[in-house]
Amino acid sequence: MAWYNKDEIKKFIRKDNSILVVWDVQEALVNSIFNKEEFLQKLKEIISAARQYNVPIVYTKITPLPERFQPPYMRRSFNPGDIVKDVYPQGSDVVLNKNTTSIFVGTNFELMLRNAGIQTIVFTGIATDIGVETSARHAQALGYLPVIAKEAVSSSDKEAHERSLANMSKLMLVLDNKEIIERWSS
Repeated sequence: MAWYNKDEIKKFIRKDNSILVVWDVQEALVNSIFNKEEFLQKLKEIISAARQYNVPIVYTKITPLPERFQPPYMRRSFNPGDIVKDVYPQGSDVVLNKNTTSIFVGTNFELMLRNAGIQTIVFTGIATDIGVETSARHAQALGYLPVIAKEAVSSSDKEAHERSLANMSKLMLVLDNKEIIERWSS
């Protein structure tokens, strides 16, 4: 059971105060998830709706530091590849290169939100149980309204993905695309 009234909180999701985050939808990660086709279909759906309702879109991209500056426990080579072509950024979409599991650490994301008057952050992407949850919790701690688009997040670990959605639903909105898009369209 959640500590909040879901219907009351949903009223704060509006196209004029929202941003869509597409978290680390890069080739190697997309190829590792348990529900690739369904995930990509739902992600395309919510990206299309964001464009239709003029909701800004920010893509994150894993960008490792030079090896010498990586923490010793992370000095293995991992190339996540580029953002997948099916949902590639367009026009005024923003791509944030980042080095951590929080969108707020080492980026100018919070400054962008403040400058644009954005209060609601809709999270999509990979991995639900790592960067999506970390960033959503961080957003909430900073006073933003995090919303998880539950059909447009995924992980290579289905059980961890489901646990993460269950945990987040106790603290924040975890909604179907339909519910989010309905709020943007009103």
